[in-house]
Amino acid sequence: MVILFILGLLLGAAAVIFIVQNIAPITVTFFAWQLTGSLAVILMLALLSGVLITLLLILPESIGNFLKYRNLKKEVVRLEEDLRKQKELTHFAHKTPPTSEDITAIERGATTENQSL
Repeated sequence: MVILFILGLLLGAAAVIFIVQNIAPITVTFFAWQLTGSLAVILMLALLSGVLITLLLILPESIGNFLKYRNLKKEVVRLEEDLRKQKELTHFAHKTPPTSEDITAIERGATTENQSL
């Protein structure tokens, strides 16, 4: 990821150097639109529009990945709690069979250390 960032910085720096060295006035025509300005401004607008289009294409996948990540974090917390409960029940069952009150206490989050106090 850092390599891509550095590569992006180098590419951006090269683009800016190219733009600064090309300041001749030009006219750009796109369908019915006509834009006249320095080559540097036109190139900068083209570069910025490319960046904007790229960000708009990446945005939906990024939002989807964030939502999946958040749901997976919730699932991990739930599974860790289930594992803790199962360990408590297993540890407790090795000593004596648990009563329904013991199981209820474990389900509520009590540990064997808390129950013995």
